[in-house]
Amino acid sequence: MSISSNFKISEASLKEFIRILLPEGIDKELNIYGENKGENVLVKVEIDGKTGELEYKNIENLVEDQKFIMAKSALLKAYGKNYPWGGLIGVRPTKMTRRFFLWGFSEEEVKGILRGMYLVTEDKIELLIEVLKIEEKLLNKKAMNMYIGIPYCPSKCRYCSFASYEVNSKLGNFFPEFVEKLVEEIEILGKYSKDMNFKYESLYIGGGTPSTLTEENLEKVLKAIRENIDLENLKEFTFEAGREDSITRKKLELMKEYGVDRVSLNPQTFNEKTLENLNRKFNRKHFDEVYKDIKEIGFILNMDIILGLPGESVNDILYTLEELRKYDMENLTVHSLAKKKGSVLYRDENFQESHVDRRAIELRINEIVKEKGMHPYYMYRQKNSLDWGENVGYSKLNCESRFNIEMIEENQSTMGLGGGAITKLVTPDTEVNDQIERFINPKDPYCYIQEIKERNEKKIELFNKLK
Repeated sequence: MSISSNFKISEASLKEFIRILLPEGIDKELNIYGENKGENVLVKVEIDGKTGELEYKNIENLVEDQKFIMAKSALLKAYGKNYPWGGLIGVRPTKMTRRFFLWGFSEEEVKGILRGMYLVTEDKIELLIEVLKIEEKLLNKKAMNMYIGIPYCPSKCRYCSFASYEVNSKLGNFFPEFVEKLVEEIEILGKYSKDMNFKYESLYIGGGTPSTLTEENLEKVLKAIRENIDLENLKEFTFEAGREDSITRKKLELMKEYGVDRVSLNPQTFNEKTLENLNRKFNRKHFDEVYKDIKEIGFILNMDIILGLPGESVNDILYTLEELRKYDMENLTVHSLAKKKGSVLYRDENFQESHVDRRAIELRINEIVKEKGMHPYYMYRQKNSLDWGENVGYSKLNCESRFNIEMIEENQSTMGLGGGAITKLVTPDTEVNDQIERFINPKDPYCYIQEIKERNEKKIELFNKLK
């Protein structure tokens, strides 16, 4: 692809933008022209015999890449594209938008930038602003969070790209030793965290499916956490139980005994044929029994659903949404299916996303969350997701997940333990930007067992920079 421009651009970023949002523009000749025109900035593009033009007030003193941003939006205009998110393709639109507020722009000015420079629709702008207002009350850079990954599941869902292995597979043979090494890691990094006086505000056990742990191993892990991690500053302790086929009442009682106050129970869809085709076991009767146990024991409950699963029509999705009305959950997370490289679906040549009337679905979701007294409190987007939609977490007031917010905003440092866990050291770089250093534990349980001693030493070396 030939690109010419009279101002600085990132060709790699622009080509990626075109590949995703304007595939018809791949390998076409592109000419870009930008100028400062009085108090405004004007950008014009020519591609494939089409032209696009965008003009907006000059804010280059704060937004150095203003012309480049506008060039992307001008390309959408050239091709007559009207995407809900316009040219805003980042995974973390709230993080980007929050930066405008940190630069000193007012709410109306931020809305104007999203509307005029990025071509975002009014409903998505309102969603962004509503989420940001909730986040601002809960973000706390002085604290940290901890993530513990259990990379095992009863079966591997075909859409899943997370670090997870079937417990009955060959790698399942390492399950007992994995638990032993995880307990060791908790002990080592728990002691180190106390020595460093780290204040953990949220602790999240995810996976995989953490409830794949046997009752004995579950207690072993939870006991190690209580005995080695300073939980004095903890505001929430989440266990992503997720699948009903791995949950027992005894496991839930153990979680409660050791301080867990939030659990997930994720149907993804209530269409059992869909789940069967995705290699995910589901027993509605047992699901309802687990739900009843969760409410009786007294957890804050999250449920997840996924829009756009293979073969599902609008009516199938509406059925799932109607079934959700039967449950009293404090949190609801709505995902758009993303065809991820690590999933079985990605390698399936016959796979096609279900294209649905997204507007009809969104209207029904908004109706249900309003009935349940929920509001959107965090969101993120994924490449290759259905209609370039967003994943949104809804919550009742004061039941928002701080962990979810902090992870998406990358505002706090994260201590990652267990299989595939990502550790992040977040330190201030400028008034509005942070420097983020990452360190990843092995996903493969065998590699985790073999390498964890060395990995822990590297993590400690990373966090020693705070001394």
